[in-house]
Amino acid sequence: MSKQAFDRKLDQIEALRADPSPVNALRKALADRNNYLVAKAAAIAAGRALDELIPDLAAAFQRFLLNPVKSDPQCWAKNAIVKALKDLDYPEPDFFVRGLCYRQREPCWTGSDGGGRGYVDTATTLRGESALALVMCPLPRSGILTHLVDALGDPEKPVRVEAARAIAQLAGPDSLLLLRLKAICGDRESEVVGQCFAGMLAISPVDSIAFIASFLDLPEEDAAIEAAAALGESNDPAALQILREKWSAHKDPGIRRAILLSLGGSRLQSAAEFLLTVVADGPSEDASHAIRALAAGRFRDEFRTRVTLILEARANLRPVFEREFRSVTC
Repeated sequence: MSKQAFDRKLDQIEALRADPSPVNALRKALADRNNYLVAKAAAIAAGRALDELIPDLAAAFQRFLLNPVKSDPQCWAKNAIVKALKDLDYPEPDFFVRGLCYRQREPCWTGSDGGGRGYVDTATTLRGESALALVMCPLPRSGILTHLVDALGDPEKPVRVEAARAIAQLAGPDSLLLLRLKAICGDRESEVVGQCFAGMLAISPVDSIAFIASFLDLPEEDAAIEAAAALGESNDPAALQILREKWSAHKDPGIRRAILLSLGGSRLQSAAEFLLTVVADGPSEDASHAIRALAAGRFRDEFRTRVTLILEARANLRPVFEREFRSVTC
């Protein structure tokens, strides 16, 4: 296909976002051989909630399983189709279980000098979307959780993160315990543990805050930082209180910094008030971190003047204020 023909098809597909009767044209687009064009059509079908196109989406997915590295490099079409079917509440669990297990190894150059050839799995997004979709399928709860626990052992971090997120969406005592166990066992990528923390807080803050806060005292700094971030973003007054206590007692400057920065992500005004007291009375290093947290937080404009007034007595911190409050936009 020439570039002109491709661009013309792409423009025609994009125009379907506003077309009052796009079904037939989208059906034709979903049958196209070009994976990028099919991905665009799938996204429009989902965005317009055209569930009559579900059979066409499923058929397109099957087509791109044939010679997939050539027909659908980077899994563009399959990724978009799985997401579209998830958004359209496609109820077939076998489809998403297959997606959850799918791998697509594509050749790539490795090494900073491009001196070697290796392979990369391009189906990580597909597996992650399949994990999230499986939660809504008519499978026994134990069956869904079994598949998601398997996904927690996926070699790729994005899949493990989405598996943890999916487990949290299937809220209950069993999913809470699974996320707790994964957090205890740890992960080579701290973001996965952080997602477990976020899921636990979403399911049951009362049962989770003290457990997550205990990670602030462990030697694994990455996990401690994830714990601080999850507690700060939970918007729970009990989590804020325990973060304040941990900050006051902690000796590790890295954890103290993480706690202050996490409070910048809170929606609680009391978190911003606490940061303001650190700006006023804390050591210069802590006060600098508190200024950064306030500058990045939702109360930035509301607290700007109050920070300015405090800095009349702490002129050494004004360069931090000028840099942080100038560089962050709302």
